[in-house]
Amino acid sequence: MNDILKIAARNLLRYKRRTILTALLITVGLAAVLMFIAIAGSFKSMMVAQFTDSMVGHIQVHRRGYVGAMESLPVDRNMRPRMLVKLYQSLDQNDAIEAWSPRVKLMAMFSNFASTTSIRLNGVYPDREAATVPLVTQRVLEGGQASPLVEKGKIQVPELIANGMKIKVGDTVVLVATNKDGSVNGKTFVVQGILESISGPGGRDGYIHIDDARDLLRVPEQAVEQQVLADLGYAEPPVEEPVQSLKLKRGASENTPPKPLVDSDEFLPETRKLFSDKGWGQPSEVSEIAIRLRDRATQEIALANIEAAVDSLKNRRGLTIFHVHPWEKFVPFSKIAAMIDLMTLFIRIILISVVLISVMNVLIMAVYERIREIGTISAIGTKPSTILALFVSEGFLLGLFGTVIGTVISLVAIAVANQVTFTFAFGRQDNLVLVPTIAAADVVITGLLTILVAVLASLQPAWKASRMNPINALRHV
Repeated sequence: MNDILKIAARNLLRYKRRTILTALLITVGLAAVLMFIAIAGSFKSMMVAQFTDSMVGHIQVHRRGYVGAMESLPVDRNMRPRMLVKLYQSLDQNDAIEAWSPRVKLMAMFSNFASTTSIRLNGVYPDREAATVPLVTQRVLEGGQASPLVEKGKIQVPELIANGMKIKVGDTVVLVATNKDGSVNGKTFVVQGILESISGPGGRDGYIHIDDARDLLRVPEQAVEQQVLADLGYAEPPVEEPVQSLKLKRGASENTPPKPLVDSDEFLPETRKLFSDKGWGQPSEVSEIAIRLRDRATQEIALANIEAAVDSLKNRRGLTIFHVHPWEKFVPFSKIAAMIDLMTLFIRIILISVVLISVMNVLIMAVYERIREIGTISAIGTKPSTILALFVSEGFLLGLFGTVIGTVISLVAIAVANQVTFTFAFGRQDNLVLVPTIAAADVVITGLLTILVAVLASLQPAWKASRMNPINALRHV
């Protein structure tokens, strides 16, 4: 095999100009593809991080029916504590999850005593929210308090609203919200900071403490069932009375409805202790749970694991209580991300076409120009398989040479680009820094694909050369 490769290399050097031009074409094509993958992939990753790490999280969990009415942020679709215990446990036990943050979301009227507008509010635990979406604190503009993200009695106001209503840090504002029962409640807040707006629906999202959100909506604390508390060691197991007692209590009749085993508020102290010990906050309603993964590449696996963990929790109609969604469900940029992936695929197809046509053209010309040579080596007893291997080796060497040089050039160009600061604007976000990077897997896959296509392109000319009749080939002029 080494001898065949040496002969193939010698044959390529016989036509240096043609060989160099073909290899250069492969080199430039491969370098361009790898640079595009690096730049486009880095742009995609950075923009995805801008949304997932500053607002959405990697995964979100909602109660069934909430997402369909999400534009109005319905408070009657919140998740109750009795639904949340098993969900919280599964999130704590999932090693793929780095952090998670419960939220109470609501629509409210925002007033500075001179004008009024609507605002979307996120009631959050500051520490949990900062751990789940770490870039959110970087959105606080100069002059505002970023840590903790929000204090009780204060609000982080989105830049769009602050600029329109001339709101400044330290101003007093009023929030008015409609509760689940239709009543209206208002509360005053002090502006803690102004949030830099991001593209998409999150541009009008403000932040308040989750306890303030529950006070504004008049959402009370709720106890969970005695059996759930008993399973976790926070209460005694319930003792059920027989369906038909042999002896009725005095003053009772057979038509008297049975007394419920658990009063809704009877085990509230135990429920508070459970939530406090687990670090879950207050036992009250939440609208959604944002989840941050240790590695976003494991998103599909983590999504399936969370769904499996809560699949047994069903409503009266036998449907699952929770819906688990990836970040793509809530961010319009996900469509652009999908287009970037599609463009990368098309660029690779173009590279394959370039390599295929150029290598096939070179070897077809080589076969045509070396017909008498092929006839000669056939006449002296060279096997057709050896002739086939000779031309395939030429295609392999062309692909290998172009791939190696193209990979080196692209990696050097990416390293140089990382030393230079490239900034651009996206939506309302300015001075975003682009840092081109490429995964080793992309380099290896693209390189091997190029070599494979070069080998495949050489098969047809090689097959033709190996099947030539020696007598006819020697007569060729």
